[in-house]
Order: sequence, then structure tokens, then C-alpha cells
Amino acid sequence: MNVLVVGCGRLGTRLAGLLDEHGHDVAVIDSNPDTFRNLGEDFSGITVTGMPMDMTVLQNAGVESCDAVAVVTPDDNLNITVSQIVREFFGVQNVVARISDPARENVFERFGLKTVCPTNLAGDSIFTALTQPLASRNVSFESATAAFHCRAVDQAHEGISAAAAPKDTGETVFGVLHRNGTLELYSSDRRIILAEGDKVIFAKVID
Repeated sequence: MNVLVVGCGRLGTRLAGLLDEHGHDVAVIDSNPDTFRNLGEDFSGITVTGMPMDMTVLQNAGVESCDAVAVVTPDDNLNITVSQIVREFFGVQNVVARISDPARENVFERFGLKTVCPTNLAGDSIFTALTQPLASRNVSFESATAAFHCRAVDQAHEGISAAAAPKDTGETVFGVLHRNGTLELYSSDRRIILAEGDKVIFAKVID
């Protein structure tokens, strides 16, 4: 895809680098040219210095031929303005905007904009880490989705092999997270003995 990243702070730098590594054509806009140094020598995209609200700057960055635009400056007001310009004046429909203040999400939604809120994401992750350390996780690989979850090993199952750990229909043992923090991946030719306090990680295809 041709992707325009507006804002070259830490988030914009990370996003532009990932897109570039995966073979996409990337352009980055920022008003401060010094931020482009963070992209690294291996970055093969283009950089454009200027105010993102300036339509000429957007055109110089190739917005008219973009398949997607990510607006990720630290300024919520700027992000919503640039997102609207990109959608309404240049016809780019795949626009994702960063929003720092969760209270402003409804403003973006009223304009039909897709948003990512780092504040909400961090809050949800910390809540899960504190209250649900063994919560299930779903991971998608192209059209397939696998569910991963952990079960703690109790005293009754200490000393058995991971292969013999109780599991539900369709589940397979993925690995064992030992109580010392090390992860051991399961394989049929490797016998892993469980100890109380270990956690067995199970995987199951759900879609």
C-alpha cells in the first residue's frame, strides 16, 4: 500500500518503520525536520517537512495517491482536522487517527473516523495484567484465529508431563511457563515435567 504517516514522534516513527519493513510505500510528514533522524538509515520512504494542515504539504507527500493515512501527532485537535481534510478533500477513506484524550472519542466517531487511543489501550493492558494475569488471548494468522490460554499447575498434577495435562476438546499444549519465569515450548519429542506453580499454555483454533 501507499501509506502516509502524519507525525514523526515516537509513535509515528515506530509505525513508519513497521510499514517500511513490511514493504509498503511510506511517506512521513512532520513540521520538525529533526524528528526524521529517528527513522534510521534503513528507512526507504520519503519525508516531507511542513504543517500537516497545509494542503500543499499533503500533496507533496503524495496524499492523492495514498491507500491509507495514519494521523498520529500528539495534538488531538490537529489530528481531527488533518483527518477531515484527508477524507473530505482528497477522498482517502482509510484514515486512522491517534487520540490521547478518551473523552474526545465521540467527536471523532461523529465524523466517522477510526481512532486508536493509547490511553485506553494502556489502561486496558494494565488492568488485565493486574486482575487477569492468565486471561485468554486470541491471535489471528491471515484468515485463521487461534486462542491461547494458561492453566496453573496445582499440587495434584505436579510431576506429570505437559502432554498429560488436562485439556479441553480441540486444545493442544503450546508450551510451559515455568515458575522461574522461563518459557519452554512443547514438542512431541521433548518431555516437560510440570511443577506446582508452573503454567501450561494451551492453543486451540477457533476460526
